[in-house]
Amino acid sequence: MSNDAAETSGKNANHRIVSVRIYWAATFGVGMAALVWMAASFWWLSSFDYWWSTLAVTAAAGGMIYGLIIPLIRRNQLPGTNDFYTRIAESLLTFDAVALMVLDRSGRIVELNESTSELLGYKKEELLGRMFLPYVDPAHRRQIVDNFRQTLRGKVKEMTVSTIHSRGHFFDIHVKTAPVLNNGRIIGTVIISTDLSDRKRNLERIRYMAYYDDMTGLPNRRSFMMQLNECLSGAKASGKRLAILYLDVDRFKLINASFGRDFGDMLLMQMAERLNRGLPEPDLAARMEGDEFAILYTDAGTEDELLCKAKAVLHLIEEPFELQGVPLHVTVSIGIATNNLDDDDASVLLRKADMALARVKDSGKNNCFIYSEEWDNSSLARLTLQHELKRAVQRKEFILYYQPQYHLVTGEIVGVEALIRWEHPERGIVGPGQFIPLAEESGLIVQIGDWVLEEACRQNKAWQAAGLPPIPVSVNLSIRQFLQQNLTERVAEILDRTGLEAQYLDLEITETMTMDVTHASSCLLELTKLGVHISIDDFGTGYSSFHYLKNLPIGRLKIDRSFVSDIEHDPGDAAIVAAIIAMAHSLQLQVIAEGVETEVQMKFLQKHLCDEMQGFLWSPPVTGYEITEMLHTMSFK
Repeated sequence: MSNDAAETSGKNANHRIVSVRIYWAATFGVGMAALVWMAASFWWLSSFDYWWSTLAVTAAAGGMIYGLIIPLIRRNQLPGTNDFYTRIAESLLTFDAVALMVLDRSGRIVELNESTSELLGYKKEELLGRMFLPYVDPAHRRQIVDNFRQTLRGKVKEMTVSTIHSRGHFFDIHVKTAPVLNNGRIIGTVIISTDLSDRKRNLERIRYMAYYDDMTGLPNRRSFMMQLNECLSGAKASGKRLAILYLDVDRFKLINASFGRDFGDMLLMQMAERLNRGLPEPDLAARMEGDEFAILYTDAGTEDELLCKAKAVLHLIEEPFELQGVPLHVTVSIGIATNNLDDDDASVLLRKADMALARVKDSGKNNCFIYSEEWDNSSLARLTLQHELKRAVQRKEFILYYQPQYHLVTGEIVGVEALIRWEHPERGIVGPGQFIPLAEESGLIVQIGDWVLEEACRQNKAWQAAGLPPIPVSVNLSIRQFLQQNLTERVAEILDRTGLEAQYLDLEITETMTMDVTHASSCLLELTKLGVHISIDDFGTGYSSFHYLKNLPIGRLKIDRSFVSDIEHDPGDAAIVAAIIAMAHSLQLQVIAEGVETEVQMKFLQKHLCDEMQGFLWSPPVTGYEITEMLHTMSFK
């Protein structure tokens, strides 16, 4: 309809332009004809006849021009300013650019366009002549009547009102009202409306995504924490005891690895349904993240009652899940915490439940523990650290420092050792001695070690790409890494991924790792075939045997700092250091001493022809950027 109207309007405008041009041409023709007649009659007629004929022709031409042609021109001219505004109003009503409605002073609908009729769900004929107010939600009628009154006084107003659709449902529209003027007098109101339904649906969708888990439909962590805080505030006022159960699916990674992530997602959806099934209000089940869920009990009851609730959840999950026709038996571990202390907020309570969950995991899984305030501080700190360490691995909170290794004769940097630090979000930089033992115990050391190896290789390649002198980087291997069957393949993959040549990587192992001579021999031979160098770290503190020094492909011995630190005061340590240097050289091995902190220690090592040293005397462990500056300075010497 709008396209036809636009086409018709365009054709009419073109027709008027052509008509006006024709009429102007006719005017010009009549005028010229009159002039020609006057000129010709001047020669052919007498003076008396000439003046009478001239007068008659002029009168006839003037009458034709002013009486016929000029009115036709005026009728077909394009609209002037006043008509232009009229055309704008006609366009708004015709082309449905906005939902437009005109009311008279009594509030009766006198004009509207198709957009308005479609918005309200009526035909145009059904709305014309009717009062507008009955189509407004009764709760908003007084407000819109006040707006209409102010509009009739000359003000422009806007508001959001709920209107009634022809099908009976309510929906929100944003209305803007303005006075309609006729010769300076306000004769009615024009209403411009915008449907807010889509916007409202989008806002609801955004809110849902912010507070609910998209896959399971359960509240997410943010929503759970908000409701937990509200319940804690109510519990403090009423003296009620509430509890949270923090659940983790046992061996969920194995399920994902065995059946695929889609299978795992279906399991989580069914588990969410079971946890939420029969849970009375205002108790709440939520998906926290991954395979972790939480349940909030607003009335925990006694400790025995709480344990009964937790065991009921365990039994509920133990029922086999049916996934694509395959029965699957799953267990969960549950940590429980209650608001025993007045200063327990949502985050503290959740952390306690998480620590209780960690203790269940350490104790064999498929069980439930209630957090006890009597747990000693060291045990609590250990559980907290273990939990935070797992998070640190997921969030990659680690950084590498590098300690330069110097040639004892030239003083030049001949290598660096990569040393890990934990960039804890609250405690700051945490040294390896505080978390590496726990990482080894929990098995996280393999993931951490792989990250260290790749990051060290990446950084070394970056130094070389910047045009700095190429040097090897030393990386410590943990015993768990060393015992992996695919260690050589992992090292080769990392070298290939980072682009670092194998000759610039030095792997440090401890003497204890060589006790299994068969595995150590095959593993080290494979690594050296890649071109990687092997060093023995902390030499002299473990399983020392001349056999492995002679038969294993080892290139360097690293004298432990415990011997170096007492060179000045203990003749025995001085003799051991001197003997290690002499023995290593006789076996064609390089020697590096670590922990060198004084000039006396350095001079002793130089006297006995030690090859290299590292320690605080010349440089502590520093950042990669500082190593860049050191290598840059060295390259210009």
